[in-house]
Amino acid sequence: MELRLYDTFTRQKLAFVPLDAANVLMYVCGPTVYDFAHIGNARPVIVFDVLFRLLRHVYGADHVTYVRNITNVDDKINARAARDFPQLPLNEAIRRVTEITERQFHEDVDALGNRRPSVEPRATEHIAEMRDIIERLVAGDFAYVAEDHVLFSPQAMNAANAVLPRYGALSKRSLDEMIAGARIDVAPYKRDATDFVLWKPSKPGEPSWPSPAGIKVGGRPGWHIECSAMAWKHLGEQFDIHGGGIDLVFPHHENELAQSACAFHAERMANVWMHNGFLQVEGDKMSKSLGNFVTIRELLADWPGEVLRLTMLKTHYRSPIDWTLRGMEESAKSLDDWYRFAGDLRMGRPAEAVIDALADDLNTPRMIAELHGLRNEAASGGEADRGRFAASLSLLGFLSKSAAEWESQKRQAGGVDEGAVQALIEARTSARARKDFRESDRIRDELAAMGIAIKDSKEGTTWEIAR
Repeated sequence: MELRLYDTFTRQKLAFVPLDAANVLMYVCGPTVYDFAHIGNARPVIVFDVLFRLLRHVYGADHVTYVRNITNVDDKINARAARDFPQLPLNEAIRRVTEITERQFHEDVDALGNRRPSVEPRATEHIAEMRDIIERLVAGDFAYVAEDHVLFSPQAMNAANAVLPRYGALSKRSLDEMIAGARIDVAPYKRDATDFVLWKPSKPGEPSWPSPAGIKVGGRPGWHIECSAMAWKHLGEQFDIHGGGIDLVFPHHENELAQSACAFHAERMANVWMHNGFLQVEGDKMSKSLGNFVTIRELLADWPGEVLRLTMLKTHYRSPIDWTLRGMEESAKSLDDWYRFAGDLRMGRPAEAVIDALADDLNTPRMIAELHGLRNEAASGGEADRGRFAASLSLLGFLSKSAAEWESQKRQAGGVDEGAVQALIEARTSARARKDFRESDRIRDELAAMGIAIKDSKEGTTWEIAR
Protein backbone atom coordinates (compact mmCIF):
# COMPACT_ATOMS: atom_id res chain seq x y z
CA MET A 1 0.00 0.00 0.00
CA GLU A 2 1.40 3.38 -1.07
CA LEU A 3 -0.04 6.56 0.41
CA ARG A 4 -0.49 9.26 -2.24
CA LEU A 5 -1.60 12.82 -1.46
CA TYR A 6 -2.38 15.80 -3.65
CA ASP A 7 0.00 18.70 -3.00
CA THR A 8 -1.40 22.16 -3.70
CA PHE A 9 2.12 23.57 -4.10
CA THR A 10 3.12 21.28 -6.99
CA ARG A 11 -0.46 20.60 -8.21
CA GLN A 12 0.38 16.90 -8.28
CA LYS A 13 -0.67 13.74 -6.49
CA LEU A 14 2.57 12.31 -5.15
CA ALA A 15 3.76 9.43 -3.00
CA PHE A 16 3.90 10.60 0.60
CA VAL A 17 7.35 10.20 2.15
CA PRO A 18 7.53 11.63 5.70
CA LEU A 19 10.62 13.45 6.90
CA ASP A 20 10.73 10.92 9.73
CA ALA A 21 8.47 7.87 9.63
CA ALA A 22 8.81 7.59 13.41
CA ASN A 23 7.32 11.07 13.88
CA VAL A 24 4.92 12.16 11.13
CA LEU A 25 3.98 15.84 11.56
CA MET A 26 0.77 17.60 10.48
CA TYR A 27 -0.54 21.13 11.08
CA VAL A 28 -4.11 22.25 10.28
CA CYS A 29 -5.53 25.74 10.71
CA GLY A 30 -8.19 25.69 13.40
CA PRO A 31 -11.06 27.98 14.42
CA THR A 32 -11.17 31.65 15.33
CA VAL A 33 -13.27 31.40 18.48
CA TYR A 34 -15.91 34.11 18.43
CA ASP A 35 -19.15 32.28 17.46
CA PHE A 36 -20.68 28.86 16.85
CA ALA A 37 -18.87 26.93 14.11
CA HIS A 38 -20.90 26.52 10.91
CA ILE A 39 -21.12 23.36 8.84
CA GLY A 40 -18.44 24.66 6.45
CA ASN A 41 -16.04 24.84 9.40
CA ALA A 42 -16.71 21.15 10.04
CA ARG A 43 -15.33 20.07 6.67
CA PRO A 44 -11.59 20.52 7.34
CA VAL A 45 -12.04 19.14 10.86
CA ILE A 46 -13.57 15.92 9.50
CA VAL A 47 -11.27 15.64 6.45
CA PHE A 48 -8.06 15.97 8.42
CA ASP A 49 -9.38 13.79 11.23
CA VAL A 50 -9.74 11.00 8.64
CA LEU A 51 -6.18 11.68 7.48
CA PHE A 52 -4.99 11.65 11.10
CA ARG A 53 -6.66 8.27 11.61
CA LEU A 54 -5.12 6.92 8.41
CA LEU A 55 -1.64 8.11 9.36
CA ARG A 56 -2.00 6.53 12.80
CA HIS A 57 -3.04 3.26 11.16
CA VAL A 58 -0.10 3.31 8.73
CA TYR A 59 2.70 4.63 10.97
CA GLY A 60 1.41 3.78 14.45
CA ALA A 61 -0.63 5.83 16.90
CA ASP A 62 2.48 6.96 18.82
CA HIS A 63 4.27 8.14 15.68
CA VAL A 64 1.94 10.88 14.43
CA THR A 65 1.67 14.42 15.80
CA TYR A 66 -1.34 16.45 14.73
CA VAL A 67 -1.43 20.15 15.64
CA ARG A 68 -4.60 22.22 15.16
CA ASN A 69 -4.51 25.75 16.51
CA ILE A 70 -7.01 27.99 18.26
CA THR A 71 -7.00 31.65 17.14
CA ASN A 72 -8.02 33.60 20.24
CA VAL A 73 -6.83 37.10 19.27
CA ASP A 74 -8.62 38.72 16.35
CA ASP A 75 -10.70 41.77 15.43
CA LYS A 76 -13.87 39.63 15.17
CA ILE A 77 -13.31 38.41 18.73
CA ASN A 78 -12.87 41.99 19.95
CA ALA A 79 -16.11 43.09 18.26
CA ARG A 80 -18.07 40.12 19.65
CA ALA A 81 -16.71 40.75 23.15
CA ALA A 82 -17.68 44.43 23.08
CA ARG A 83 -21.17 43.51 21.85
CA ASP A 84 -21.89 40.66 24.28
CA PHE A 85 -20.22 41.98 27.43
CA PRO A 86 -20.32 45.81 27.25
CA GLN A 87 -20.26 46.04 31.04
CA LEU A 88 -16.83 44.35 31.26
CA PRO A 89 -13.34 45.67 30.46
CA LEU A 90 -12.55 44.54 26.91
CA ASN A 91 -9.79 42.11 27.89
CA GLU A 92 -12.10 40.38 30.39
CA ALA A 93 -14.91 40.31 27.82
CA ILE A 94 -12.53 38.76 25.26
CA ARG A 95 -11.56 36.05 27.74
CA ARG A 96 -15.23 35.25 28.37
CA VAL A 97 -16.06 35.04 24.65
CA THR A 98 -13.09 32.86 23.74
CA GLU A 99 -13.64 30.46 26.65
CA ILE A 100 -17.33 30.02 25.78
CA THR A 101 -16.86 29.61 22.04
CA GLU A 102 -13.84 27.31 22.35
CA ARG A 103 -15.90 25.02 24.59
CA GLN A 104 -18.78 25.13 22.09
CA PHE A 105 -16.41 24.24 19.25
CA HIS A 106 -15.04 21.22 21.10
CA GLU A 107 -18.51 19.97 22.01
CA ASP A 108 -19.65 20.24 18.40
CA VAL A 109 -16.68 18.64 16.65
CA ASP A 110 -16.45 15.91 19.30
CA ALA A 111 -20.07 15.04 18.50
CA LEU A 112 -19.05 14.55 14.84
CA GLY A 113 -16.76 11.67 15.84
CA ASN A 114 -13.44 13.51 15.59
CA ARG A 115 -10.38 12.70 17.64
CA ARG A 116 -8.80 15.57 19.51
CA PRO A 117 -5.50 16.64 17.90
CA SER A 118 -2.23 15.76 19.61
CA VAL A 119 -1.63 19.44 20.43
CA GLU A 120 -4.09 22.35 20.32
CA PRO A 121 -2.10 25.56 20.85
CA ARG A 122 -3.69 28.96 21.45
CA ALA A 123 -2.30 31.98 19.68
CA THR A 124 -1.94 34.10 22.82
CA GLU A 125 0.35 31.46 24.37
CA HIS A 126 2.89 31.88 21.53
CA ILE A 127 3.61 35.61 21.47
CA ALA A 128 7.30 34.95 22.25
CA GLU A 129 7.63 32.75 19.15
CA MET A 130 5.86 35.37 17.03
CA ARG A 131 8.24 38.07 18.24
CA ASP A 132 11.21 35.80 17.51
CA ILE A 133 10.14 35.16 13.90
CA ILE A 134 9.42 38.86 13.35
CA GLU A 135 12.87 39.80 14.66
CA ARG A 136 14.44 37.29 12.26
CA LEU A 137 12.49 38.74 9.33
CA VAL A 138 13.49 42.30 10.17
CA ALA A 139 17.14 41.28 10.58
CA GLY A 140 17.02 39.56 7.18
CA ASP A 141 15.50 42.65 5.50
CA PHE A 142 12.31 40.73 4.66
CA ALA A 143 10.30 42.98 6.98
CA TYR A 144 10.48 46.61 8.09
CA VAL A 145 9.11 48.90 10.81
CA ALA A 146 6.83 51.79 9.91
CA GLU A 147 4.69 53.87 12.29
CA ASP A 148 4.75 51.22 15.02
CA HIS A 149 3.80 48.48 12.53
CA VAL A 150 6.00 45.66 11.27
CA LEU A 151 5.29 44.74 7.66
CA PHE A 152 6.48 41.86 5.49
CA SER A 153 7.73 42.67 1.98
CA PRO A 154 6.94 40.09 -0.75
CA GLN A 155 9.10 42.17 -3.11
CA ALA A 156 12.10 41.70 -0.81
CA MET A 157 11.41 37.96 -0.65
CA ASN A 158 11.34 37.63 -4.41
CA ALA A 159 14.55 39.63 -4.74
CA ALA A 160 16.41 37.33 -2.34
CA ASN A 161 18.47 34.23 -3.05
CA ALA A 162 17.19 31.25 -5.05
CA VAL A 163 16.73 28.97 -2.01
CA LEU A 164 13.44 30.66 -1.12
CA PRO A 165 10.20 29.96 -2.97
CA ARG A 166 8.74 32.78 -5.02
CA TYR A 167 5.98 34.68 -3.23
CA GLY A 168 2.83 33.49 -4.99
CA ALA A 169 4.18 29.99 -5.73
CA LEU A 170 1.57 28.28 -3.54
CA SER A 171 -1.47 30.09 -4.95
CA LYS A 172 0.09 30.33 -8.43
CA ARG A 173 -0.55 34.07 -8.63
CA SER A 174 1.61 36.97 -9.74
CA LEU A 175 1.95 40.03 -7.51
CA ASP A 176 -0.41 41.94 -9.81
CA GLU A 177 -3.01 39.17 -9.57
CA MET A 178 -2.69 39.13 -5.80
CA ILE A 179 -3.23 42.88 -5.61
CA ALA A 180 -6.32 42.59 -7.83
CA GLY A 181 -7.76 39.58 -6.02
CA ALA A 182 -7.21 40.59 -2.41
CA ARG A 183 -8.59 43.21 -0.09
CA ILE A 184 -5.43 45.27 0.25
CA ASP A 185 -5.15 47.60 3.25
CA VAL A 186 -4.18 51.02 1.91
CA ALA A 187 -1.81 52.76 4.31
CA PRO A 188 0.69 55.58 3.74
CA TYR A 189 3.41 53.79 5.70
CA LYS A 190 3.45 50.73 3.38
CA ARG A 191 6.25 50.59 0.84
CA ASP A 192 4.25 48.41 -1.55
CA ALA A 193 0.60 47.45 -1.95
CA THR A 194 1.33 43.75 -1.32
CA ASP A 195 3.11 44.29 2.00
CA PHE A 196 1.19 42.72 4.87
CA VAL A 197 1.14 43.26 8.62
CA LEU A 198 3.13 41.08 11.00
CA TRP A 199 2.55 43.28 14.05
CA LYS A 200 0.42 46.34 14.73
CA PRO A 201 -0.15 48.73 17.63
CA SER A 202 -3.06 47.94 19.91
CA LYS A 203 -5.94 50.32 20.31
CA PRO A 204 -6.90 51.43 23.84
CA GLY A 205 -8.40 48.52 25.77
CA GLU A 206 -7.38 45.88 23.21
CA PRO A 207 -5.08 42.98 24.09
CA SER A 208 -1.50 44.24 24.06
CA TRP A 209 1.99 42.80 24.42
CA PRO A 210 5.51 44.29 24.30
CA SER A 211 6.31 44.87 20.63
CA PRO A 212 9.26 43.45 18.68
CA ALA A 213 11.83 45.32 16.57
CA GLY A 214 12.37 48.16 19.03
CA ILE A 215 8.81 49.50 18.85
CA LYS A 216 8.04 51.36 22.07
CA VAL A 217 4.24 51.00 22.18
CA GLY A 218 2.42 47.79 22.94
CA GLY A 219 0.86 45.85 20.11
CA ARG A 220 -0.58 42.59 18.87
CA PRO A 221 0.20 40.12 16.09
CA GLY A 222 -1.26 39.91 12.62
CA TRP A 223 -3.22 36.78 11.77
CA HIS A 224 -0.68 35.09 9.47
CA ILE A 225 2.27 35.21 11.88
CA GLU A 226 0.28 33.29 14.49
CA CYS A 227 0.22 30.01 12.55
CA SER A 228 3.87 30.30 11.51
CA ALA A 229 4.80 30.62 15.18
CA MET A 230 2.60 27.80 16.46
CA ALA A 231 3.70 25.40 13.72
CA TRP A 232 7.37 26.20 14.43
CA LYS A 233 6.95 25.76 18.18
CA HIS A 234 5.29 22.34 17.97
CA LEU A 235 6.54 20.86 14.68
CA GLY A 236 9.81 22.62 13.86
CA GLU A 237 11.07 24.65 10.92
CA GLN A 238 9.82 22.10 8.39
CA PHE A 239 7.16 19.40 8.68
CA ASP A 240 5.20 16.94 6.59
CA ILE A 241 1.64 18.18 5.98
CA HIS A 242 -0.12 21.54 6.25
CA GLY A 243 -3.91 21.48 5.82
CA GLY A 244 -6.89 23.79 5.70
CA GLY A 245 -9.75 25.01 3.54
CA ILE A 246 -9.23 26.13 -0.05
CA ASP A 247 -10.16 29.66 1.00
CA LEU A 248 -6.94 29.82 3.05
CA VAL A 249 -4.54 29.25 0.13
CA PHE A 250 -4.37 33.01 -0.41
CA PRO A 251 -3.56 35.06 1.47
CA HIS A 252 -3.19 33.10 4.70
CA HIS A 253 -1.16 30.08 3.64
CA GLU A 254 0.78 32.05 1.04
CA ASN A 255 1.82 34.45 3.79
CA GLU A 256 2.55 31.67 6.28
CA LEU A 257 4.87 30.04 3.77
CA ALA A 258 6.58 33.36 3.03
CA GLN A 259 7.17 34.17 6.70
CA SER A 260 8.46 30.75 7.68
CA ALA A 261 10.63 30.23 4.57
CA CYS A 262 12.29 33.63 4.97
CA ALA A 263 12.73 33.36 8.74
CA PHE A 264 14.41 29.96 8.48
CA HIS A 265 16.01 30.33 5.00
CA ALA A 266 14.18 27.28 3.69
CA GLU A 267 12.61 26.30 0.40
CA ARG A 268 9.55 24.77 2.01
CA MET A 269 7.53 25.08 5.20
CA ALA A 270 5.49 21.91 4.71
CA ASN A 271 6.35 19.14 2.26
CA VAL A 272 2.67 18.69 1.35
CA TRP A 273 -0.04 21.37 1.32
CA MET A 274 -3.59 19.97 1.37
CA HIS A 275 -6.83 21.92 0.95
CA ASN A 276 -10.47 20.88 1.10
CA GLY A 277 -13.02 22.38 -1.29
CA PHE A 278 -15.89 24.79 -0.66
CA LEU A 279 -19.29 23.90 0.79
CA GLN A 280 -22.69 25.03 -0.50
CA VAL A 281 -26.11 24.51 1.07
CA GLU A 282 -28.86 23.22 -1.24
CA GLY A 283 -26.99 24.53 -4.28
CA ASP A 284 -26.23 28.03 -2.99
CA LYS A 285 -23.27 29.60 -1.26
CA MET A 286 -23.97 29.62 2.46
CA SER A 287 -24.69 33.11 3.76
CA LYS A 288 -26.82 34.74 6.42
CA SER A 289 -28.42 36.99 3.81
CA LEU A 290 -29.79 33.94 1.95
CA GLY A 291 -31.09 32.40 5.17
CA ASN A 292 -29.14 29.17 4.61
CA PHE A 293 -26.40 29.77 7.16
CA VAL A 294 -26.43 26.70 9.40
CA THR A 295 -24.27 25.89 12.40
CA ILE A 296 -23.05 22.47 13.51
CA ARG A 297 -24.99 22.96 16.75
CA GLU A 298 -28.26 23.52 14.87
CA LEU A 299 -27.79 20.37 12.79
CA LEU A 300 -26.89 18.31 15.84
CA ALA A 301 -30.27 19.21 17.34
CA ASP A 302 -31.91 17.17 14.56
CA TRP A 303 -29.31 14.62 13.47
CA PRO A 304 -26.74 12.38 15.16
CA GLY A 305 -23.19 13.58 14.58
CA GLU A 306 -22.29 10.47 12.59
CA VAL A 307 -24.95 11.38 10.02
CA LEU A 308 -23.21 14.71 9.44
CA ARG A 309 -19.84 12.95 9.28
CA LEU A 310 -20.95 10.43 6.65
CA THR A 311 -22.67 13.14 4.61
CA MET A 312 -19.43 15.11 4.54
CA LEU A 313 -17.34 12.11 3.47
CA LYS A 314 -19.54 11.12 0.54
CA THR A 315 -17.85 13.85 -1.53
CA HIS A 316 -14.10 13.81 -2.21
CA TYR A 317 -12.41 16.39 -0.01
CA ARG A 318 -10.98 18.43 -2.91
CA SER A 319 -14.35 18.72 -4.67
CA PRO A 320 -17.06 21.25 -3.83
CA ILE A 321 -19.79 19.75 -1.68
CA ASP A 322 -23.51 20.53 -1.83
CA TRP A 323 -25.00 20.09 1.64
CA THR A 324 -28.59 18.91 1.30
CA LEU A 325 -31.39 17.50 3.41
CA ARG A 326 -31.64 14.58 1.02
CA GLY A 327 -27.96 13.79 1.55
CA MET A 328 -28.45 13.66 5.32
CA GLU A 329 -31.53 11.45 4.96
CA GLU A 330 -29.56 8.99 2.81
CA SER A 331 -26.70 8.98 5.34
CA ALA A 332 -29.10 8.31 8.20
CA LYS A 333 -30.55 5.28 6.37
CA SER A 334 -27.07 3.91 5.65
CA LEU A 335 -26.02 4.28 9.27
CA ASP A 336 -29.21 2.64 10.52
CA ASP A 337 -28.36 -0.34 8.34
CA TRP A 338 -24.70 -0.41 9.35
CA TYR A 339 -25.53 -0.25 13.06
CA ARG A 340 -27.95 -3.17 12.69
CA PHE A 341 -25.16 -5.33 11.26
CA ALA A 342 -22.15 -4.10 13.22
CA GLY A 343 -23.21 -1.82 16.07
CA ASP A 344 -22.29 -4.27 18.81
CA LEU A 345 -19.04 -5.62 17.33
CA ARG A 346 -15.51 -4.41 18.10
CA MET A 347 -13.30 -7.08 16.57
CA GLY A 348 -11.20 -7.76 13.49
CA ARG A 349 -8.94 -5.56 11.38
CA PRO A 350 -10.05 -2.88 8.91
CA ALA A 351 -10.45 -4.14 5.35
CA GLU A 352 -7.48 -3.51 3.08
CA ALA A 353 -9.86 -2.24 0.37
CA VAL A 354 -10.93 0.59 2.68
CA ILE A 355 -7.33 1.48 3.55
CA ASP A 356 -6.35 1.38 -0.13
CA ALA A 357 -9.17 3.79 -1.00
CA LEU A 358 -8.05 6.25 1.68
CA ALA A 359 -4.42 5.88 0.62
CA ASP A 360 -5.45 7.21 -2.80
CA ASP A 361 -5.59 10.87 -1.67
CA LEU A 362 -8.41 10.21 0.80
CA ASN A 363 -10.78 8.83 -1.84
CA THR A 364 -13.76 8.70 0.51
CA PRO A 365 -16.43 8.09 -2.19
CA ARG A 366 -14.55 4.92 -3.15
CA MET A 367 -14.12 4.13 0.55
CA ILE A 368 -17.88 4.34 1.10
CA ALA A 369 -18.50 2.08 -1.90
CA GLU A 370 -16.15 -0.43 -0.28
CA LEU A 371 -18.06 -0.13 2.99
CA HIS A 372 -21.32 -1.00 1.23
CA GLY A 373 -19.60 -4.05 -0.24
CA LEU A 374 -18.35 -5.05 3.21
CA ARG A 375 -21.87 -4.64 4.55
CA ASN A 376 -23.15 -7.14 1.99
CA GLU A 377 -20.36 -9.57 2.88
CA ALA A 378 -21.24 -9.15 6.56
CA ALA A 379 -24.89 -9.86 5.83
CA SER A 380 -24.17 -13.13 4.03
CA GLY A 381 -20.91 -14.15 5.69
CA GLY A 382 -19.71 -15.10 9.13
CA GLU A 383 -18.41 -13.43 12.26
CA ALA A 384 -15.06 -12.57 10.66
CA ASP A 385 -16.82 -10.65 7.85
CA ARG A 386 -18.91 -8.72 10.33
CA GLY A 387 -15.84 -8.00 12.42
CA ARG A 388 -13.93 -6.64 9.43
CA PHE A 389 -16.89 -4.42 8.57
CA ALA A 390 -17.14 -3.15 12.15
CA ALA A 391 -13.39 -2.49 12.41
CA SER A 392 -13.45 -0.52 9.15
CA LEU A 393 -16.30 1.66 10.38
CA SER A 394 -14.65 2.19 13.75
CA LEU A 395 -11.37 3.28 12.12
CA LEU A 396 -13.29 5.98 10.25
CA GLY A 397 -14.97 7.41 13.33
CA PHE A 398 -18.27 5.52 13.14
CA LEU A 399 -19.84 2.97 15.54
CA SER A 400 -19.07 5.13 18.55
CA LYS A 401 -22.13 3.67 20.26
CA SER A 402 -23.93 0.35 20.59
CA ALA A 403 -26.87 -0.39 18.33
CA ALA A 404 -29.29 0.40 21.17
CA GLU A 405 -27.52 3.64 22.02
CA TRP A 406 -27.57 4.63 18.35
CA GLU A 407 -31.33 4.16 18.17
CA SER A 408 -31.82 6.14 21.36
CA GLN A 409 -29.52 8.96 20.21
CA LYS A 410 -31.34 9.14 16.89
CA ARG A 411 -34.59 9.77 18.69
CA GLN A 412 -33.04 12.33 21.03
CA ALA A 413 -31.42 14.18 18.11
CA GLY A 414 -34.81 14.55 16.52
CA GLY A 415 -36.09 16.30 19.62
CA VAL A 416 -38.50 13.44 20.41
CA ASP A 417 -39.79 12.66 23.90
CA GLU A 418 -39.51 8.87 23.77
CA GLY A 419 -41.74 8.40 26.82
CA ALA A 420 -44.48 10.55 25.30
CA VAL A 421 -44.30 8.62 22.03
CA GLN A 422 -44.58 5.29 23.82
CA ALA A 423 -47.54 6.54 25.86
CA LEU A 424 -49.34 7.61 22.69
CA ILE A 425 -48.66 4.25 21.03
CA GLU A 426 -50.07 2.42 24.05
CA ALA A 427 -53.15 4.66 24.01
CA ARG A 428 -53.60 3.94 20.29
CA THR A 429 -53.25 0.19 20.91
CA SER A 430 -55.97 0.41 23.56
CA ALA A 431 -58.23 2.39 21.21
CA ARG A 432 -57.78 -0.20 18.47
CA ALA A 433 -58.52 -3.02 20.92
CA ARG A 434 -61.89 -1.45 21.78
CA LYS A 435 -62.48 -0.68 18.07
CA ASP A 436 -62.39 3.08 18.59
CA PHE A 437 -60.82 3.70 15.21
CA ARG A 438 -61.53 7.43 15.23
CA GLU A 439 -59.36 7.83 18.33
CA SER A 440 -56.78 5.45 16.87
CA ASP A 441 -56.53 7.57 13.71
CA ARG A 442 -56.35 10.78 15.75
CA ILE A 443 -53.38 9.45 17.73
CA ARG A 444 -51.70 8.25 14.53
CA ASP A 445 -52.07 11.76 13.08
CA GLU A 446 -50.70 13.29 16.29
CA LEU A 447 -47.65 11.03 16.06
CA ALA A 448 -47.18 11.95 12.40
CA ALA A 449 -47.29 15.64 13.32
CA MET A 450 -44.48 14.91 15.81
CA GLY A 451 -42.43 13.41 12.98
CA ILE A 452 -43.02 9.80 14.07
CA ALA A 453 -43.72 7.00 11.60
CA ILE A 454 -45.39 3.89 13.04
CA LYS A 455 -45.60 0.35 11.69
CA ASP A 456 -48.10 -2.25 12.85
CA SER A 457 -47.31 -5.95 12.70
CA LYS A 458 -48.30 -9.18 14.42
CA GLU A 459 -45.57 -8.54 16.98
CA GLY A 460 -46.96 -5.10 17.85
CA THR A 461 -46.33 -1.49 16.86
CA THR A 462 -42.86 -0.10 16.23
CA TRP A 463 -41.89 3.47 15.49
CA GLU A 464 -39.09 5.56 14.06
CA ILE A 465 -38.41 9.19 13.26
CA ALA A 466 -39.71 10.04 9.82
CA ARG A 467 -36.98 11.78 7.83
